[in-house]
Amino acid sequence: MQVDDAMARWVEAGLAELARGGIDAVRVEVLATRLGVTKGGFYRRFRDRRALLDALLETWVRGRQAAIEQQTELGKHGAGERLKSLIQLYSERVSAQGIAIELAIRQWARSDPAAAAAAAKVDAARLQRVARLYRQLGLDARQAEARAVLFYAFIFGQSLIFLDEPPRRRANLVAQCANLLTTA
Repeated sequence: MQVDDAMARWVEAGLAELARGGIDAVRVEVLATRLGVTKGGFYRRFRDRRALLDALLETWVRGRQAAIEQQTELGKHGAGERLKSLIQLYSERVSAQGIAIELAIRQWARSDPAAAAAAAKVDAARLQRVARLYRQLGLDARQAEARAVLFYAFIFGQSLIFLDEPPRRRANLVAQCANLLTTA
């Protein structure tokens, strides 16, 4: 689906509502009010709510895939350094809205095949890119795949479990985990 500027505003508002209240909060009336427009503006751009939901998923998948591609490019850094920088990125710049969207999509995926397919597509891209970094560290394909799963379990888990730790202790825990996760 080609998204123009007006459609992008609806999608952005939809993602914000998704983060705030889950999939049930993404309602045409609510979004129209937030955007200061009529529901008619919605129907000029989308066939129905499902079309908007599909656009939300498409936008989220594209954004997450582009992010992991960019984040795992080696450039002048080796695989171990790239993995450490990913951990640092996700532990220092925790986006409350980003985590809320991630969690809302995963909850939505439990009851919606399109959301489940979108989450699976993002997971596959993330795991593939990180497993490739582990293979560059010398792990075989099976070990690299398993380590990639642990890596992402840590990346998303630390954003939920270390929040109440004092900043210095949190940084220390993250650094220790990073050392364990970035050595072959």
